Amino acid sequence: MGKKETLISDKIRLELAKKGCKVFRSQVGLFYTQYGEMINIGIKGESDIRGHRPDGKAFYIEAKTPIGKHRPEQEKFIKAMKESGALAGFANSVEQALEIVFPKNK
Repeated sequence: MGKKETLISDKIRLELAKKGCKVFRSQVGLFYTQYGEMINIGIKGESDIRGHRPDGKAFYIEAKTPIGKHRPEQEKFIKAMKESGALAGFANSVEQALEIVFPKNK
């Protein structure tokens, strides 16, 4: 995640926490141990932000900049989470994230 996406993610997580949500940041990707060993962490395509609302409804949000591209693995993950009954989507602002987690039409 780039610096701008990290800032968006931080703002989203802070606002969701203020609304009573339990919010977690997922680290996904290839990392190196202090000994130089490569390790893969997380599920490919897993959302940056996950958690649940005060009522227990789960959510998954992929934070993107306005010009950020959706990778096919991310699209598949979001689709799978929606199909399982969770709230899920891509957000490039706090407002978009809040609409995913607290949809006005439901």
